[in-house]
Amino acid sequence: MLAVVFPGQGAQVVGMSTDFAARFPEARAVFEEADAAFEGPLSRWIGEGPEETLRRTEVTQPAVLTASIAIYRVLEPRLPGPPAFFAGHSLGEYTALVAAGGIDLSDAVQLVRRRGQLMNEAVPEGEGAMVAVMGLEGDQVARICNETPGVVTPANFNSKFQTVIAGRRAAVDAAVAACKAAGAKRLMPLAVSAPFHSELMAPAMEKLAHDLAGARLRDLHTPVVSNVHARPYREADEARELLRRQVCAPVRWTACVRTLVQSGVTTQLEVGPGNVLSGLGARIARKLARANVAAVGDLEPALGAVAEALR
Repeated sequence: MLAVVFPGQGAQVVGMSTDFAARFPEARAVFEEADAAFEGPLSRWIGEGPEETLRRTEVTQPAVLTASIAIYRVLEPRLPGPPAFFAGHSLGEYTALVAAGGIDLSDAVQLVRRRGQLMNEAVPEGEGAMVAVMGLEGDQVARICNETPGVVTPANFNSKFQTVIAGRRAAVDAAVAACKAAGAKRLMPLAVSAPFHSELMAPAMEKLAHDLAGARLRDLHTPVVSNVHARPYREADEARELLRRQVCAPVRWTACVRTLVQSGVTTQLEVGPGNVLSGLGARIARKLARANVAAVGDLEPALGAVAEALR
């Protein structure tokens, strides 16, 4: 059984998926549709940069979504069978909804651009921080956050021993010191513009709720596993509510992958820039077969690996 997963913010790189657009008309059509919806030179920024523009949250989110769907449009008809599930890390859940027929690409581009703007505006620049904590279990990191004064909370449960924390800078610094004292092997500050997936995103969550209420969502033809509760869903109204909650809720990626495996998934195919989710999958479920497609050169090897794994 196959699950297709999509990366989130942080996977972006100048030139991502442009080799697909140059070679495949269906990928080129995705870039054209995204440009029209974005009402700006999104494909040019994806292909040429500059990198600082591509790192702006309101650009990054539609850019990664567009790059991932461009690849998936090429990949989908070549798969040995339809995926049983989709999932995506944070922003990637919107990409999963496009792939699952829950929202049109053009509407998703506009929605995630708005999401990026609202998330960026929720906290003044410099007041928030995010740090990846490696070497401690997620429950231990959560306890440290709970015991630390101020606003700091787990934002991403990425694998058993990798948890990202987010919050106000002083509280994050205090939690980082406590994690180091508790034996964390590595503490890596993230170059982000805001403390995503924390309670500080509440203003963005409430404003995005209005946009989600008016979004043209449909019931899904294939279930998507939610970041919020790590369970599959199909209904448009449930998608609307989960996407609203996702802004402040931690990304429970470890639980998402475990849900896929418990549901019978034996193969995970990562589609989009980078291969971060493939690496996390290896740590979460070692027996899970994995492949990824980020460039044209990955296409045939990944299709062969998926076909072999599904035999």
